[in-house]
Amino acid sequence: MRFTFVKCHGSGNDFPLIDARAIELSDTEWAAVARALADRRGPVGGDGLLLLTPGNKVAKFGQRMFNSDGSEAATCLNGLRCVARAGFEALGIDAATVQLMRSTAEVERVAELAPGVVTVRTRVGPASLAPGDVGLRVDAPVIEATIPGLPNARAFTAVAMPNPHLVAFVDKVDERELVSLGWWCEAGPELLADRANVSFVEVRGSDLYVRTFERGVGLTDACGSAMAASTYAAGLTGRVPFGREITVFNPGGMVRAAAGEDGMVTIAGNATFEWDGEVEVDLATATASGLTVTRRREDEVAAWESAKPI
Repeated sequence: MRFTFVKCHGSGNDFPLIDARAIELSDTEWAAVARALADRRGPVGGDGLLLLTPGNKVAKFGQRMFNSDGSEAATCLNGLRCVARAGFEALGIDAATVQLMRSTAEVERVAELAPGVVTVRTRVGPASLAPGDVGLRVDAPVIEATIPGLPNARAFTAVAMPNPHLVAFVDKVDERELVSLGWWCEAGPELLADRANVSFVEVRGSDLYVRTFERGVGLTDACGSAMAASTYAAGLTGRVPFGREITVFNPGGMVRAAAGEDGMVTIAGNATFEWDGEVEVDLATATASGLTVTRRREDEVAAWESAKPI
């Protein structure tokens, strides 16, 4: 089956994005497309697959996101900005409600982060601390506390955004420690009903630096819901005042973010389209071939590279 798509990224979190509003495939088939297109050894590669899906009575359009292993995530906030942009351009609008797997999000195009950088603001939440929402088999919410059964003695805050996140504030990120714990969570231990994203966060002045091991992906340059969960956790633990807009950095770039006491989080960041292409996917083997690049967007790529912090 041949697909047209755009290769895009939000804060360095990169994806092939397909306008799937008129494409009928089963969940199993979409999982195969994700494994084929997000495979870093294949012709496209990415942290997952984004789908622009039809709207409904509540939302102008929807988003689905499949991880590179074929599992589906409740949302992807870096990817949501790219899907929002695709929806805006398809419908000729600048703001919308978007349908996610279990909730909705408000999105709008806003002032550019830097010249030539298309910027979208998302408002999502409310975040939840309920262990059942996080998929954590403990008796009470975890707020800056050790988690019995977790092979790590750090204090964590467990947040559903709505993806499950374990957030620890550290003096300095130790990637080996992060990856080790991430893989332990990825194995689906009894403690975690649906695995978890794990983030180590440094407080840098009034801003944050977030490094994330993303379930279904691994160590990633950026994870939008992790940045949102980390911003909320920073407010919850008194590290950043609720309501203050801060910059959240990661290896892929940065976003502007603010969390409210009500658990709602706004994030404004880039929605960069790098190139457009067509590719053949064998659904039976989940492999891709015959890539054709139909358009390159060098100006957008250059604008983002100029805007990224060194």
